[in-house]
Formats: sequence, structure tokens, C-alpha cells
Amino acid sequence: MGDKGGSCEVFVVAFNKVKPYIAMIALQFGYAGMYIVTMLCLKRGLSHYVLVVYRHAAATIAVAPFAYFFERKVRPKMTFSIFWKIMLLGLIEPVIDQNLYYVGMRYTSASFTSAMVNVLPAITFIMAIIFRLERVKIRKLHSQAKIVGTIVTLGGAMIMTLYKGPIIEMVWSSGHSHEGSSSGGGSGASTQHWLVGTLMLLGSCVGWSSFFILQSFTLRKYPTELSLTSLICFMGMIQGGVVALVMEHDFKNWAIGFDSRLLAPVYSGLVCSAAAYYLQGVVIKERGPVFVTAFNPLCMIITTILGSLVLAEQIHLGSIIGAIIIVIGLYSVVWGKSKDQLATSPIATTDYATKTYLPMLIAGDTKANHGVVMSEIPIKIALTQK
Repeated sequence: MGDKGGSCEVFVVAFNKVKPYIAMIALQFGYAGMYIVTMLCLKRGLSHYVLVVYRHAAATIAVAPFAYFFERKVRPKMTFSIFWKIMLLGLIEPVIDQNLYYVGMRYTSASFTSAMVNVLPAITFIMAIIFRLERVKIRKLHSQAKIVGTIVTLGGAMIMTLYKGPIIEMVWSSGHSHEGSSSGGGSGASTQHWLVGTLMLLGSCVGWSSFFILQSFTLRKYPTELSLTSLICFMGMIQGGVVALVMEHDFKNWAIGFDSRLLAPVYSGLVCSAAAYYLQGVVIKERGPVFVTAFNPLCMIITTILGSLVLAEQIHLGSIIGAIIIVIGLYSVVWGKSKDQLATSPIATTDYATKTYLPMLIAGDTKANHGVVMSEIPIKIALTQK
């Protein structure tokens, strides 16, 4: 009995050590699946305006019950100031950001989109400096790493935007026809769509970063994560519904069946929102946000492989070069932020009301993680309020 008990204890200890790795790897597969399912949905004719509405309806239904039961005794009083900030958050992220994001994905490819969103930490870092949420000490090595990483990341994004290069044939796709690929063809119209799609994705990242900045201020006065998440999703659903009604006059475009047109919003709302809340929250508490961020490129790799297999997407040399440069810049920024976190670790567990939270990209969808409502994969770093 003693030997069995000892073996069980060893197994439990070993499993607890690998749990964060299993959770993060599983999450990257979940996010990669979101890119593929969403692209299939858009290719089959579902309006991106309608997709935004249905997706946030699913997320609201999934999160609202937990917010009601777990936070009803600690939820702050709703004020006009908090309400209009939530309204603005619901407009910036669910409506503006995600519509730009889906248009950009449709004009480029799922693999290209998953690589491009890795510029988010760099853009957020720049905006945080503008709004004085981030202090740069130019003589410090970690500050230099963040600056250099930001420049490198943006350089990689420029390469992906301006240079496509030759098509790289994968072993499993050498016999496939790319005729219907979203990134296929060499025509002027295709190149123009690629450029417009890339600019849409960059605009989406700017909107996403703006959402994080406003969110950090909102959390000071309304530090109930689940409630804030459900309210943002609900407001995004309402405002997105108004925009969709204006843009989509034909109600046939609102019809969904038991296919990808139903799977995409439900999958995004449940898997990449509700399920991710818990997993990322637990891992961030145990290992910290830098550990979570380190898994970002895995999602990009999985999405590239699945996009080539399932969607017959073309992979261009420019995308590969740009993605590698972006990942190098990303890890430079993350390393610099990790040094910031070590320097400010005593404040990481103090009251929300006296701290500003700067989110950084993880990889995914609208989500709330340990104090920060997240969207398509952000994490938080605690900073002292200046």
C-alpha cells in the first residue's frame, strides 16, 4: 500500500508540473481551430457583421451566468462614467476591431492573420508610452530590449505587408490546387486585396491596443472581471447588431444552419472565450504571463499547417520571413516585460484600484484573464501607477 501511495503522489506531483504546458498547448490548438473555422465560415458567405453579433451573443450567454453568481456580492455600483466606458469598449473591440480583423483575414489568409497579430504587444507598448502607462529607462537593458523588439516587430510587419515573394510549396500540398485560395493568384486585384487586408489587420491591432488602454482605466473603477467581460460582450452584441442591420438589409444573410455558419460563432464564443478564461487565469496565477506569451508562435505554426491542409492556402516567402522577424521582436519585448515584472513583483498581488494593467498578446479571442478582459489572445503585466 505504501508503494502505491508513493507512486500516486509522484504521479500527482509530475502531472501538476506539466499541467500548465498541456493547458497552453491545448489552447493554441483551440485558437488555431478558430482561425480555420472562421475562414471557412467567411468563405461560405456569412457576413462578418453578422458573425460578430452571433459570436458575442454566444460569449455573453457563456459568461453572464458565472458573472451573476460569482460576483453579485462584490460587483461595484454602476455609474455613468463606468457605463460610457463599457459602451466605448464594446464599440472599439467587438465592433470596429473584429470587423476589421475578419475583413483582413478574408483578404489574406488564416496563417497570415495568425502571424500578423503578433505585432500587438509592440503596438500596445507604443500606446502605453503615449498614455504614460509605461516608463522607459533608456539606460536599462530591459527597456532597450523592449524598444528594439518593438522596432523589429514593426519591421517584420512591414515586410509581410510590402513583400509577398514566391510561393513556398509544402510537402503535403505540392499536388493541391490553390485556385480558390484567399491568397492565391498573381493578379493586380489579388495583390491589391492582400495589401488592403494587411492594412485592415494592422488597423485591427491598433483598435485592439486602444481597447486594452481604455480597459486598464475601466478596471480601476470596476474590478470585477467576469461582469466587465459579459457587459462588454453584451454591448458589443447590441452595437454590432445595429451596424449589421444597417449594412445587411437582406435577412437571408442572417440565416445560419447546422454547418460552419453556426460552428464559427459558437466555437469562438465558447472555446476561445469561456474555456480560455479559466485555463489562462489558472496558468497566469501559477507561472505568470510571460510563460503564457511564450506559446504564441505555436498557434501561428499550427494555423499555417492547418491552413495549408484544410484551406489549401498558399504560403509566401515574404510571410515566412516577416513572421520569423516578428517572433524575434516579440520575444525581445516579452523578455523586457519579464524583467519589469520581476522588478515590480511585490505589487502584483495588491489592490486593483491603485494599479494599471498593461495587456500583452497571448493568442485568441475575447477573454478575461485574472483581472484583464482579453481579446484574441492578451495577457497582463502589472505596472505601478505613475
